[in-house]
Amino acid sequence: MATIKIKQIGSPIRRPEAQRKMLIGLGLNKMNRVVELTDTPEVRGTIARLPHLVAVVD
Repeated sequence: MATIKIKQIGSPIRRPEAQRKMLIGLGLNKMNRVVELTDTPEVRGTIARLPHLVAVVD
């Protein structure tokens, strides 16, 4: 299966609780942390909802 690397570029401080929970769901909770996840529509949708907090790494 294809994978995708995601890097946290924004802080969850002063963000809504829903956005914090989405970050934790992606496996992120600290700045500049990178995780590798399976490239699924669910992961892509979560990334689309958090463009100010995460970035896709090549």
